[in-house]
This record gives sequence, C-alpha cells and structure tokens, in this order.
Amino acid sequence: MYDSIFLMSLESKVEEVLRITPVQKNALKKLGIKTIEDLLYHFPARYGEQSQTKNISTLKEGDRAEVFGEIKKLKTSKAYRKKIPMAEGVLEDHSGKIKIVWFNQPYIAKMYQEGSLVKIEGRVSSRKEKLYISNPDIKNINEIPKGAGNPLFEESKDKDAVSLPVYPESRGITSMWFYHVIQKLFGQRILDEVEDPIPEKILKKYNLPTLKTAFVWIHTPQKKADALSARKRFAFQEIFMIQIQKQKDKKSYQEKPSFKIEKTGKEIDSFAKKFPFESTNSQKKAIKTILGDFEKNYAMSRLLEGDVGSGKTYVAAVTSYAVITTPPDNKDFGALQTAYMAPTEILANQLFENFIEYFKDIKIQIGLITSSGCKKFPSKVSNENWTNIPRGQLLKWVENGEIPILIGTHALIQKTVKFKNLAYVIIDEQHRFGTGQRRILVRKDGVLPHLLSMTATPIPRTLALTIYGDLDLTLLDEMPKGRKPVITEVVKPDKRERAYEEVRAQLRKGHQVYVICPRIDEPDPKKEQALRVKSVKEEAKRLKSKIFPEYNIEMMHGKMKPKEKEETMKKLKDGKIDILVSTSVVEVGVNIPNATSIIIEGAERFGLAQLHQLRGRVIRSTFQPYAFIFSDTKAQRTMDRLNALKKAKNGFKLAEYDLEFRGAGDLAGKKQWGITDLGMEAIRNIKMVEAAREEAMGIIESDFELKKYPLIKAQIEKRVEIHFE
Repeated sequence: MYDSIFLMSLESKVEEVLRITPVQKNALKKLGIKTIEDLLYHFPARYGEQSQTKNISTLKEGDRAEVFGEIKKLKTSKAYRKKIPMAEGVLEDHSGKIKIVWFNQPYIAKMYQEGSLVKIEGRVSSRKEKLYISNPDIKNINEIPKGAGNPLFEESKDKDAVSLPVYPESRGITSMWFYHVIQKLFGQRILDEVEDPIPEKILKKYNLPTLKTAFVWIHTPQKKADALSARKRFAFQEIFMIQIQKQKDKKSYQEKPSFKIEKTGKEIDSFAKKFPFESTNSQKKAIKTILGDFEKNYAMSRLLEGDVGSGKTYVAAVTSYAVITTPPDNKDFGALQTAYMAPTEILANQLFENFIEYFKDIKIQIGLITSSGCKKFPSKVSNENWTNIPRGQLLKWVENGEIPILIGTHALIQKTVKFKNLAYVIIDEQHRFGTGQRRILVRKDGVLPHLLSMTATPIPRTLALTIYGDLDLTLLDEMPKGRKPVITEVVKPDKRERAYEEVRAQLRKGHQVYVICPRIDEPDPKKEQALRVKSVKEEAKRLKSKIFPEYNIEMMHGKMKPKEKEETMKKLKDGKIDILVSTSVVEVGVNIPNATSIIIEGAERFGLAQLHQLRGRVIRSTFQPYAFIFSDTKAQRTMDRLNALKKAKNGFKLAEYDLEFRGAGDLAGKKQWGITDLGMEAIRNIKMVEAAREEAMGIIESDFELKKYPLIKAQIEKRVEIHFE
C-alpha cells in the first residue's frame, strides 16, 4: 500500500505516499481529500456493527451479515405501492437462497452478470415471513473464501464497546479502506508530527482532549465516551477557528475610517410619517440602533434578521433617508450614497418601485441596475415616472454622485460601477451572496461604508453567532399591525379536493393564489431515477383543464427570460393573473398584497425555512392568509416535521425546531454555510458556540496579529473561506 513512507508528512499528497488506483484518486477528490492531514480529518460518520460472515441458511431477521455466493435473476422493476424504481435478484450459496433488493438503484441490475460471484453485506429484513436483504453493498469477487460462513468476529459482551468506524464513502473507496489506511498511518507514527492549535489552558478549561488523543479516540475509540469526547473537541475546534476569523474581520473592519452620520429624531420622524402605516416597536428599536451605529467613528457591520413580512424594507428606507440627506464631510452640498443589493431581478425591480414611492416627495434620483438593463427615477419628461436609460449614462451619474440611491442585483459589484461617496450598503437575503462578493461591494473606497445585511431566513441564534460572527445582530420580532398569522394545513392526497374548494372560495372573493412546484418540466420517463414530483408546466395545464378552468392561470420559472418574469409579475400585480404556478423563484421578497393563498406541492422536498419563506408570500395585507402544504409522503417523521409549520408562531421558533429535529445541516444546507457535519453538531450547543466565541474574542482583542499563536494563524490561513451560497 505504501511507496515512500519515510518521506511522509501531514502535507504529503495521498497519491505520493499510498498506492492508489485512478478510480480511488477520483473518489478521494470527490471527498475533498488531497493530503495525509485531510485523511486524518476524514472522520467516521458513525460507529457501526460488525458484519458477520454467514451462510444463507443461518440468516435471521435483523442480522447485519456478510454473505458470499452467486447472484442470479437480476432485473429492474418497480415497488408495488410507491412505484419506486429498483433492482432485484437472488443470492445463492451452498446452503440456500435469499432475495436481494436495491431501492432507487435500478442500474445495479445491469452491472452484474448472471452467475457472478459476489460478496453482499447488509441488513436482513423480513416481509410476509420471507427474508430479504435491502440496499446491501455488493462487490465482485474471484472466488468464495475458504471458511466463508464462519463468524469472523465474536459479539462483544461490553455494552460500552464501540464497533468499527463507518466513514463517508465515494464510489471506489470503502469505509474499510479508510479504517485500514488510518491504522497504518498511526503505526507509522504520523501523529508525532501533529501540533495542537488550541492553547492548553483552553483545553483544560473545557475538559477537551489534546489533538493527538482526539485523533486516536475518533478513529479507534475503545469506548463510546472516548468517541464523544473526541467529537466534542473537533466540533469546538471548528467553531473556534471560524470565530477567530470572524472576530479578526470585525476588528479589521472597525479600524478603518467611515462616514459619520448624525440625524435628529425630529428629522427621522418627519420622514417616517410619510408612510401609510405605523411602525412597530421592533422597527423603531432597529432604526434607533442603526442610527446610533452611524454616529460612531467606524463603519457599522450589522445583520437585521426579521421574519417574513416584518418590515425590513421600511427599516432600510428610513435609515437610507438619514444617509442621502447628509452631505459629505466638510461640504454643504451633495449627498452621501446608498447601494441596495437584492438577490433577484424581480426583487430589485420591486424595491426600485417601492423606493420611488417612499422618496418621491424628496425629489432625489434613484437608479436601478441589473443584467437586463438600467432605469432612473424621475424621467426627463415626468417627475412621477421612471425611464430606461443607457448603462453608461447611469454609471456616469453614479460616479459623479448625482444618483444617491442605487438599487441592483449582482450587477452592483461589477468593476465598472463606481460611487463618489458610497456611505451605506444594504444587502437583502445576505446568505445568497458570497463573502467575496460582499467585500467587493463594501471595500471599493479607502473609506468603508456602513453595512446592513438583512435576511428573512429563520436562523437559530447559534448559527447566526457563528456564521455572522463579524456582524452585530438585530432582530425584528414583531409583525405590522393588522397582519394575521397564516392558517396552515398539511394536506394528504385524499384531502386535495377539499383544499381546492377552500382556494376557490378565496378566488371568488377576488383574491389571487400561488401554486409552487419543485420542478419546471416533467421528468424524463426514460430516466429511472428521475424525481417524480409535480412540474410547473404540467400542473398549470392540469389546473386549467380540470380544477380551475374559469380562472386565468400563468407560469413563472427560472428558464424564463428576466423580461418575461418582469411582465408576468406586473400582470400579477395588476390583477390580470388569478393563479400563478411557479417554482420557488417567488420565495424572496415578492409583494402582492392581494395574494392570500399558497399551495406548495411536494412539500417534503423543501426545508422548513424555505417552506416558511414561501408561505410568507401571502402575509402582505390585512386579509386572512392560507397555506396548503401538499405532500404524498407516508413517513411519520416527515409528517411531524411538516406539522411543525402549523405549531410554530414565527420563523425563529421554526428554526430552533428544525435545528433540534433535523440538525442545522438540513435547516439551510451545510454546503451553503461551509461547515462540516461535525461543526453542525456544535451549532446545536449554544454553550459551546458562546464559549468558542468568548475565547476567540479574548485572543483577538489581546493579539490581533496572532503573534503568540502561530498555530492558530496557520490554521486560519489554510482554512477555506466560508461562502454563504
């Protein structure tokens, strides 16, 4: 297995030290493993039971067994009830036969020839008193080993004993491969090279094992307590390193000059009175906090987290007013500028129209820039309307400071967009933009603008403290007066007709309806593993022909051109569309007050946070909103999760529930946050997150350059930057 073991170090490339095949190399690449250190940090997902090698005749229900024999009668089929595509066959040895089934893996039937010798490893199940093995591992072999059928391991009598580690795999690399390789690495004293980046006093304070001990305990634990202790240590280490980087970013941000903006309460109140509604106490507190940040000598860096419909845009508008009515330093003319970045063109256009309404009495210019084109308010011919303008002209006016508010999508961060006095950056749905994109926008000038990130995505406090550790946190936890909570129903297949009648009652009142589907087109019937869920195109046809023929139904989805989406949204806003069948592109920020009902198809395919955001589309008025969550699942665990939508009073409660029920990785997607599964375990533990944050803040406060902590500095420099998309 080893080529040049004497040259091995933690930084050695795996293929330089181990003899691996091209298939294995590709598998390691998919798992993100390049070096020997990466191998050590490839932790077991769990600790499984030992499979015993058995004859078919000795198998019992519940056994975890390894069986050798001939595979026969392989074919593809579909499960009787759920029509799940599958492969099935029969395994035969000298003692008997047993049925083998692979659900959702029909391709396996084409991979093995009739009569092939194979090793099967999996769990023995029973149906109608007949045994079978479902979804086992299968591997071709040249011959059946001598003595196959005799137990390789005796069952452990020690209840605290831990079985072999089970590692995340990829095609070509098995869990056992990882186990044996890591054992040999330990035998070659690779741990002698390991240096612990966490200071000894912190390890002792929180009773954490050293790095060397933790590696041994996580890969080869003698008892469960050791494995748990090791996982706790590595979870703490990951969150601690994230916090170090975040606190470093925050301190660095605060050391650079910014714009000092001072406004009296009277000035702000006079602008706020122009709005046709009364602000909530929560909004007032948020505005006061932001205005307080504006008065400091360094740039604000704040996250505004508010439930769907809680009025974040109002807070953004009022605080923008404070900025654009303030002249640059040492001048009595001109204005500081605001850049407002939205995740989609639909939302950017909507914000542009909203800001026109908010600021039309102040007689300022507002610009819009997207990949589809540019707009400016007011137009030359009318103070009431906007006009399309050439991109070059808009950029010229932004650069010379004539346009104090510029709204846009990613187009805002292009190199050609230059501001004269950019003092305030607002980013809507912060997690959809990468950290790098944020920095391009906020670090264009020598003087840093104030930064307000906003999100309606429910984020548990622990996740917010970790991912947004460089931002101060403000919550909007009140809904505007008159808003009613959504009446949510989880609808099973036999209750669809009743739900449609309830929707029809809303349509008769003149209200509008969203229908959300997980996909755009129907799946290819030739693809056995295609996702069998409702599509926008077919569902729109079905609803028109069979359910709501008397109403105007149109579609919206990601394959449409921006212009087409904009036209569809205008028709919806003008009341010319009764039912909009769409993908989740309507998830963020779309504001149609007359839309009071939403149907979500294939709800089990969405996370709770996304479902909550989708139903937020109908909390835009004082009408009673309704959400119908359609699901065909029979799994009780999934139904319990969907029913949480009925119980949770707000997104924050829902986020905490989802964190407890499924883990943070399922809340918003661990890829989105750039945190490992182990780090996500730590996110559940508020005490661990707060401890890591406190220790990191103490270190950065006393030693910003990390001169006393070279190992921490090395870890931070190596760490891949977290992205939020």
